[in-house]
Amino acid sequence: MKKKNSVLFVINERSCYFCKVKKSENTKHIILAEGLEMASHLGLENVTIGQLALKTGLSKSGLFSHFRSKENLQIEILRFAAEDFKNYVLIPALESRAGITRIKTLVNNWIAWGERLTGGCIFVTASIEYSGRPGEVRKVVLEQQKEWIESLEKIAQSAIKCGEFGSNVDVSQFAYDLYSMLLGFHYYHRMLQTKDVKEKQQKTFDNLLSDYLVKETYLKTKQ
Repeated sequence: MKKKNSVLFVINERSCYFCKVKKSENTKHIILAEGLEMASHLGLENVTIGQLALKTGLSKSGLFSHFRSKENLQIEILRFAAEDFKNYVLIPALESRAGITRIKTLVNNWIAWGERLTGGCIFVTASIEYSGRPGEVRKVVLEQQKEWIESLEKIAQSAIKCGEFGSNVDVSQFAYDLYSMLLGFHYYHRMLQTKDVKEKQQKTFDNLLSDYLVKETYLKTKQ
């Protein structure tokens, strides 16, 4: 029997609709956050709807209604990770001063973001996992990697414009050098568990910057 004093009677249909949408979005966010954590240490291929159902306490049918297939789930996890990465790493870096400050902020944010996940940066593990595996998931991984490298190149270009990098700097080479350093850090930190890895990374980073910064700027950073 309906109760006339129920709150449901003072909420219009549009409000009910948005409440349902919000609840659905929140549930999906929880699922993807758990999926991202799982993928970081098990690998994206090992994340299944069944495992996520157990982790989140939701039904398999409920999860299936959100994603429809394992492949869609994997792609959604990657896109969820990219959005989180953008908010945690890229945007704060771009809000900092162009040049060495922005580059340092980017590197520090990347390392901190990877450390939030038990298995480290999902994009590194997914790139290895899907390097030789054709399909839609690989296409998304490849697209994300290209966008990341383009971001590194743009940050190098901004360093040239503000006068901290020389005008003849090859931005694609800088992106390669910086990303190679970050990948090396990930391997030494996660796989080899090298105790002084952060000191090694900092030394490598300082040496890398000294190759690109104009002499006056480099001397200022050492003072």
